[in-house]
Amino acid sequence: MPRTLLGARGLTRRFGGLVAVNDVSIDLHEGEIHAVIGTNGAGKSTLVNVLSGEIAATSGSVELLGRDVTRFRQPRRALAGLGRSYQRSTIFPQFTVVENCRLAAQARLQRPWAFWRAARRCVPSTARAREALARAGLEAEADVVAGHLSHGKQRQLEVALCLATQPRVLLLDEPLAGMGAAEAEGMLALLTDLKPDHAMLLVEHDMDAVFRIADRITVMVDGAAIASDLPERVRANPDVQRAYLGHGH
Repeated sequence: MPRTLLGARGLTRRFGGLVAVNDVSIDLHEGEIHAVIGTNGAGKSTLVNVLSGEIAATSGSVELLGRDVTRFRQPRRALAGLGRSYQRSTIFPQFTVVENCRLAAQARLQRPWAFWRAARRCVPSTARAREALARAGLEAEADVVAGHLSHGKQRQLEVALCLATQPRVLLLDEPLAGMGAAEAEGMLALLTDLKPDHAMLLVEHDMDAVFRIADRITVMVDGAAIASDLPERVRANPDVQRAYLGHGH
């Protein structure tokens, strides 16, 4: 069995009378991509926010790399080995690509005693930033102003920012959003390349891409997981067909 790098049990998140995530359990394994699918409002992004520590669970638990991180907020979970990307771009468009990545690396390689030294002269964070860019296929764009990148390259930069913090677990919220076919193929190739060294959770609406790349799929409806299985079994599941995929998929 592949190693479980992140495990969640009985996660529930309530907003007043609304149950956005309802008793969801999920395991993310090293070397696998676990996709979470569902219609708008199904609770997918809320689940990612709870797993990342951006919002607290009402009940349930989260374990990261064998450590209970249920009470950790997002910065502590990031330092413990978790990275995430967002539906909307979180890059600094006025900075160069490498400067964006260096900022992310410095969040992990904090050196408060060196406050007098210019950030651009921090050798460890600069080296880690360039390693992340090379892994994300952006080495040639290192000195380009991030706001001048194409949409697809900006999404690659989002992944590079995660990699600069050296995570073992990646939570990727709609990384293909707004991409054309060629850009989407590039992102899928990048995720495939990253898979052996990470456990990944992928939230995505492109079903063709999901069934091509995912090793396991969880389907959410009204905050609850109605199925979690291998892609071929999810595709054949009558409840999933009725709720989301449609009989003809």
